[in-house]
Amino acid sequence: MRTAVCPGSFDPVTNGHLDIIERGAQVFDRLYVTVFPNTGKEPLFTLEERMDMLMGATRDLPNVIVETYDGLLLDYVRERGANVILKGLRAVSDYEYEFRMAMMNRKLDDKVETVFLMSRVEYSYLSSSILKEVARFGGCVKGLVPPEVEVALKRRIRERAKSR
Repeated sequence: MRTAVCPGSFDPVTNGHLDIIERGAQVFDRLYVTVFPNTGKEPLFTLEERMDMLMGATRDLPNVIVETYDGLLLDYVRERGANVILKGLRAVSDYEYEFRMAMMNRKLDDKVETVFLMSRVEYSYLSSSILKEVARFGGCVKGLVPPEVEVALKRRIRERAKSR
């Protein structure tokens, strides 16, 4: 069985993420989409909320399993019996960072491959960070995230604005 792990912080999940997940689900028999905390950023959504959004967005993909993990990615990959890490690339700047991560992972375990899928052109600019910035200033995010994520994003932005 071909098993891969698609890790990310998914804060929140975007249509760009979903494009990579859907295409990965066509290549692999089992695809773990795993929410990892991003220690370098203050998240907008909790791990549980991000998992719920991902589970809703991938509910029609029977070979996709959504989980969360707080530890070394390679430990998780081995625990799930996977040997592939699936990542999406948008631009050269992504490649540079992801290349370094792939080489570190290769150093730690040379039996685990990193596979990159190029984003579709329509998502090449899209990131969760940019998306949150646009939403904070009232910009339209329709078509960039699943409808239920759009609702959750707008609600969270309003909640944060009221609490300030």
